[in-house]
Amino acid sequence: MAGKKGEKIEVENVNLPGQVTRVDAAKYDAMKRAFLKVLPGRSPGLNQSEIRQSVTPHLPESLFPGGKTAGWWAKTVQLDLETKGEVVREASKPLRWHRA
Repeated sequence: MAGKKGEKIEVENVNLPGQVTRVDAAKYDAMKRAFLKVLPGRSPGLNQSEIRQSVTPHLPESLFPGGKTAGWWAKTVQLDLETKGEVVREASKPLRWHRA
């Protein structure tokens, strides 16, 4: 888990190779734990809406009051983990993801 309040970490985006963004480490870590907890290990995976709905109950209220901004953070984590090879994007419509 992240240390000091306001600590930042770098994340990547599979759709924008080479681009690095700095984000709040505590929120990223909390979302990553929730994301990997709910994401299946194989196909058919979950679509973006299912991911958003599934992670919200696993997020700390102190960081995500009422689930606020959970959708943005879920997408940020998904894109970063996809870049790192921890998450696989399926060739489906709608798009679905599962753990690598």
